[in-house]
Amino acid sequence: MNKSFDGVPVLNNINLTIEDGEFFTILGPSGCGKTTLLRMIAGFIAPDSGAIYLGSENILGLPPNKRNVNTIFQKYALFPHLTVYENIAFALRIKKLPEKEIRDEVKKYIELVGLSEHVHKKPNQLSGGQQQRVAIARALINKPGVLLLDEPLSALDAKLRQNLLIEIDNIHDEVGITFIFITHDQQEALSISDRIAVMNSGNILQVGTPAEVYEAPSDSFVADFLGENNFFDGVITSFVDERFARLQNPILGEVVIEMDKALSLGDHVRVSIRPEKLKLSKVQPPQTDKILNVVKAFVHEVIYSGFQSKYFVWMEGDKNMPFKIFKQHAIYFDEEDEDVVWWDEEAYVYWDADDGFLVEVNAGEAK
Repeated sequence: MNKSFDGVPVLNNINLTIEDGEFFTILGPSGCGKTTLLRMIAGFIAPDSGAIYLGSENILGLPPNKRNVNTIFQKYALFPHLTVYENIAFALRIKKLPEKEIRDEVKKYIELVGLSEHVHKKPNQLSGGQQQRVAIARALINKPGVLLLDEPLSALDAKLRQNLLIEIDNIHDEVGITFIFITHDQQEALSISDRIAVMNSGNILQVGTPAEVYEAPSDSFVADFLGENNFFDGVITSFVDERFARLQNPILGEVVIEMDKALSLGDHVRVSIRPEKLKLSKVQPPQTDKILNVVKAFVHEVIYSGFQSKYFVWMEGDKNMPFKIFKQHAIYFDEEDEDVVWWDEEAYVYWDADDGFLVEVNAGEAK
């Protein structure tokens, strides 16, 4: 599927299969085309080419109100003059259902979203999270085959956003229909999705489970966009065995990496390694059954953030090779631990060779 506006490509060869009942997230930065894709599924925009199937039916020619799809927008679009009850009942009244059936259905969905105590309130008497739950109930009462959620939590503060995210996940489990969730927030996507499609510049770069896109990113953009990361480049100089290779980096020296992509001697590669995979020690770590990479470093900054500390280090003391290291801790000021590393100290950074991941391979071409 393709789409352009005024000759500028917005979506390029989009090809997605979303399973029935799946919680599927489309993740990407602002302007990457994710909302355009959602609006095409909803029927508000037509693609330049391609088809959209709901089950075995091509719904491309159907208007929005004829598609078995409902959308929840960033702005909840509630009727300000109607109560919670009447907002949720609105779609059923349009269908001219019997009053008793309307009452029973509205009661069911009000209970589903936990708003029984607010049934007679109007939208301006509700919090942002409560308004969002009204919008969810109003969409679900139509019993759509697919629920589209266009950045529905973006207007909420961080703590409320996390709480409502859990509620949306619980509602999905309860109703069992397909949810397609649009967001630019990586943590939202990782914490709630069955699968994630990562988009950038109108292209889908990778589709996979949260663990797959986080632990095995398809390229540098995906690696950098999902969480925090460290990158280093190098040239493949030799092979340890069928699984591991050695690369040479001008600052780190010789580093061993796992060959999760096919490599040849002389290839120029880029490796990513997550900050939580790196370890920091005042003393050189002993060798284990695993292959360890060990590099001297200088601790430039330490940021305490409660459950963890973030270390910013210069590898081999070189300011051109900054790395981030996340250290989880239960007790921060452990005076008995002689290996606690502080700001402005030298230390060893080490990691298992199989904790890095190859994100770019260029055969014999300089980066």
